[in-house]
Amino acid sequence: MFHLDRLPNKRPDERVVLFLRRQWFAWASLCAAAVFMLAVPAAIGVYFWDRISAWLEHPLIGPVIVVTACIYTLSIWLICFIEFTDYYLDTWIITTHRVINIEQKGLFNRVASELHLAVVQDVTSDVKGIVRTFFDYGNVLVQTAAERTQFVFKDIEHPEKVKELIIQLVETDKKRHADRMVAGVIDGSKAI
Repeated sequence: MFHLDRLPNKRPDERVVLFLRRQWFAWASLCAAAVFMLAVPAAIGVYFWDRISAWLEHPLIGPVIVVTACIYTLSIWLICFIEFTDYYLDTWIITTHRVINIEQKGLFNRVASELHLAVVQDVTSDVKGIVRTFFDYGNVLVQTAAERTQFVFKDIEHPEKVKELIIQLVETDKKRHADRMVAGVIDGSKAI
């Protein structure tokens, strides 16, 4: 992972405006699901302990139950680890000139893309459901006409504020480009 003070392809006057990660509740809901998936078989095991202890003493059924329980527990742990890695390493950086999207896909696949603010056509915030509304998190979609047509900021806090900030930065960037074009035309006419 790179440091914010050493952005790749950094422009001289570029500065980081926002560094975003997913909202903590997205990870907490996954943890709750994992605890539930571990607690239900444990509760069933405690309730039927007399029968299960007899099965565990059987020379064939006992090892199968132990191996199955271990595989089940390790599978839940692995899924949680993969999801946490995806949660923690999915980042979005908004600067005064561009949007950088770093997306973790699985354990060993990472895609980093950047989008210049000048090509942004539309920015949309999307908050669905009671929980997302209560905790004020959701998705922000940045639409362009470029090759990668849409950047999606998943489960970020305050999506409406992020949307407004991106729109403001896009307008500032377009004004800066227009001013440079006018300055270039004026300088070009002096050269003639």
